[in-house]
Amino acid sequence: MVSQAVGDFQGIIMDREYRVGIVGASSLVGKELSDELGTSPLAASDFVLLDVEDVAGQVTAAADEVSFIQRLEASSFDKMDFVFFAGEAAVTGKHWQDARRAGASIIDLTYALEGEKDVLVRAPWVAEVLGEKVPQKVPDLKTPAVVSAHPVAVMLALIAGRLKARLSLTTVAATVMEPASEYGRAAMDELHQQTVNLLSFQTLPREEYDAQVAFNLLPELGAAAKVKLKATEQRIRHHYAGLSAGQLPELALQMVQVPVFHGYVLSLLVEVGDPATVNQVEAALAGDHIDLVSGESDPPSNLSAAGQEDIMVRVRKDAGEDGKSARFWIWMAADNLKLAALNAIACANELRRLRPLGKVQ
Repeated sequence: MVSQAVGDFQGIIMDREYRVGIVGASSLVGKELSDELGTSPLAASDFVLLDVEDVAGQVTAAADEVSFIQRLEASSFDKMDFVFFAGEAAVTGKHWQDARRAGASIIDLTYALEGEKDVLVRAPWVAEVLGEKVPQKVPDLKTPAVVSAHPVAVMLALIAGRLKARLSLTTVAATVMEPASEYGRAAMDELHQQTVNLLSFQTLPREEYDAQVAFNLLPELGAAAKVKLKATEQRIRHHYAGLSAGQLPELALQMVQVPVFHGYVLSLLVEVGDPATVNQVEAALAGDHIDLVSGESDPPSNLSAAGQEDIMVRVRKDAGEDGKSARFWIWMAADNLKLAALNAIACANELRRLRPLGKVQ
């Protein structure tokens, strides 16, 4: 009887459903997050979709269930265990303290909380790869929130961490092709409208980019652009450096705004201390979250990466004899919204250990 009672009690604990809020549920990344939570360890939770008044009342889906988006208020966070901020940075700045006072674990996908005292930038996949080599500070009960690391920083640090462990990595230089969806619907709509207007010989809208981005490649945008490409570059550098904690090579980085709506594509040049073969580089990269694409297959692209959970990677050597080289080109692609959502969920799973596992009903 005692063992049965203990088993029943443990069952109550393990079956406990969390209450999870998604602020900015109508945003592109908010919708992706809602979908991914449905197959995550938090899938049994009670989800509350929140957003500004303009979109409150819209019908959407959360974890495969139809739900209404509720108006965001200070009282919206009552009894919540986790709150994901996935909308506008200004909304995060305004409401995150309300969520904190309610006792919720906070995961910020808007980067609004960077620089706040004791807030950590996290990428659990990278921390797992680097392990004890990087003495990173992990969230504890005094951590007010975590910022989900930028998807490109996650991609680069994960690749660099795998290579560093087995091939004495010395150089990491990346060109990042930036998609419109990284800046929300307004940027996507402007790219679409620019494309239409160019084909019909009409004036181009320039409110978001202050430049022609349709049918064009740009390393920087207009002075009045709302899209801040330089700020994104600085964020990626900062997050990569924080995740590596000085154990990975310094990142050389070039951002390019490309006329695509969705998906990151990166051209990465890496150099190793001792010449290696493509097979050795691929063996070092193999593992969770990376899908190695052989030279006989079509190369990774923003289209082939759409909807994929893994980072697609193809390796070729730069030069060298006998099949070996000290420099390699790595072509990689990832679904930017899905990767952001998956990393945020990984951050939430990391925070679960700080919360009670259950309540006696």
